[in-house]
Amino acid sequence: MNIINVDSLSHPGLEVYASLTEAQLRNRLDPSRGIFIAESPKVINVAIQAGYRPLSMLCEQRHISGDASGIIARFPDIPVYTGSRELLASLTGYTLTRGVLCAMRRPTPADVAEVCHDARRVIVIDGVVDTTNIGAIFRSAAALGIDAVLLTPASCDPLNRRAIRVSMGTVFLVPWTWIDDPHSLRDYGFKTVAMALTDRSVSIDDPILCAEPRLAIIMGTEGDGLPQSTIDRADYTARIPMAHGVDSLNVAAAAAVACWQLRAR
Repeated sequence: MNIINVDSLSHPGLEVYASLTEAQLRNRLDPSRGIFIAESPKVINVAIQAGYRPLSMLCEQRHISGDASGIIARFPDIPVYTGSRELLASLTGYTLTRGVLCAMRRPTPADVAEVCHDARRVIVIDGVVDTTNIGAIFRSAAALGIDAVLLTPASCDPLNRRAIRVSMGTVFLVPWTWIDDPHSLRDYGFKTVAMALTDRSVSIDDPILCAEPRLAIIMGTEGDGLPQSTIDRADYTARIPMAHGVDSLNVAAAAAVACWQLRAR
């Protein structure tokens, strides 16, 4: 085991945990192969099982022979930084989840064609910027049978530390990539359905939607929803029926409903 006891956050190797921002981590060494941070042994193990490999770990001393012992035994050559609970808790923005952080190499972004090759149902996240919502959407997509997730460049990074944590590691289980134009999915045989409140919106349980062999569900940003241009270009526009005068749901909740209702039968 390569255990390194530290007494200062300026210790070499700790910068990925202590001082680099999410943006800096994404662009570490190579913009296409940056670093991300996963939290908690459970989430780290999900990433490992999905093929990701640790670069280093940071954990409380008690976890070296506890929750993190299996990971450390599997990768004995990686540096495992450890220190007092008080020192690790002083990492700005990094309140440890179960006392373990792990730095991992980012994957090379996948091609849209590769991600969509065998997919029947995909969800497109267009401009959603809240990390909690991103994580929750991925968790719903994984649990409810969505084949892939695509994000426009204005959306939050799924490998953001908080997004990973909220997703419970499902960002490692569902194929995903970036897409500039959601409607380019027509090139792969998809019809698009924009989730939006318009006069022409059909109910989300309209049989015509579920009958589509390949469907891309487009979800918009938290405040303003989808751009009008995206709505106008969609093959369908759908809404979730509401009661008590409520006009909309949080985007993560709406995505969960859409994933379930529009899943491939």
